[in-house]
Amino acid sequence: MIIVELKNIRFHAFHGLYAEERKSGGDYEFNLAVSLEETQLITELNETVNYVRLHELVKQEMNTPRHLLETLLMEIAEKIHAEFPLVKEIDMSVAKLNPPIVNFIGSTSVTYRKQY
Repeated sequence: MIIVELKNIRFHAFHGLYAEERKSGGDYEFNLAVSLEETQLITELNETVNYVRLHELVKQEMNTPRHLLETLLMEIAEKIHAEFPLVKEIDMSVAKLNPPIVNFIGSTSVTYRKQY
């Protein structure tokens, strides 16, 4: 199995239920791993998953505000699989680095895993 990953990507985005989050935005950290079965020696880019294209897909979706991070991750997974049908599993997480929780120091995150 081959695993292609994007790790610790930072974005400023406007996701959230609260008006202030949608107005001011917040900082997010994104991690993604896609798995595919290798059937032969991979020697060409079209035989694997292009991580530059993965980053473009994630960036595009991070720039589209959603109320829920769960929605964001599920929609990203479907777009990745539509473009790269050889992907057998997607595992990703997004962390809200400064969530709007009173007296809270830390981050919150959502993880999504999908097998095809």
